[in-house]
Amino acid sequence: MKINNRLKSLADYIEKDARVMDVGCDHAFLDIYLVRHKDIKKCVATDINEGPLKIAKDNIDTNCLADYIELRLGNGLDVYSEDLDTVVISGLGGKTMQGIFSQHMESLKTIDSIILSPNNYQADIKKFLCKNGYYIYDETLVKEHRIIYQIISFKKGKRKYNRREYFFGPKLLEKKGSLFEEFYGKEMKSREILLSLLPKSYRLKRLQIKREMAMIRDVLQHNKKG
Repeated sequence: MKINNRLKSLADYIEKDARVMDVGCDHAFLDIYLVRHKDIKKCVATDINEGPLKIAKDNIDTNCLADYIELRLGNGLDVYSEDLDTVVISGLGGKTMQGIFSQHMESLKTIDSIILSPNNYQADIKKFLCKNGYYIYDETLVKEHRIIYQIISFKKGKRKYNRREYFFGPKLLEKKGSLFEEFYGKEMKSREILLSLLPKSYRLKRLQIKREMAMIRDVLQHNKKG
């Protein structure tokens, strides 16, 4: 089965012998790929809605993988079990992901690896997990249908990051490259538009946006000089 670039990048971070839970599995394309192409021990696909889970079941049955992929209906980590050690979540906002983990803090004691692709508020979920026993193992950017996504891999451990590293991602700051410039160039434009629309009475929000714009401008200019 061929999967898109975003799912392939998520799969690349899943290690041998992992026991994986795919939160919000949608049609289970990632899970089918993992079982077929990665040497994992266990795969659990979950979704909050019965509709996608039914389609996932049909896809799993079509690929004759019902004995290898377990389906669970539930919200977030509500159906997590301690025999799993890796959690993958893609396609949700960073704050939504933060809410999923904050409701199940006990689960963080047994989850060794977390691989995320948040649609927004990336810095928020990075800060949350790094303040609760994880560090940023690696990050990458992947483009799919003109949209650039962040993929973030977290491992158990401690690292200290500054404001700039949380905002851009410490590994992305090291790698940079054309996708980095394109992604943060778009982030700069979106902030310019937001700043033009925000009333002047929103002083703190305007100040935050201006600081972020200054960081982006500084990093992009430095990248071009390099």
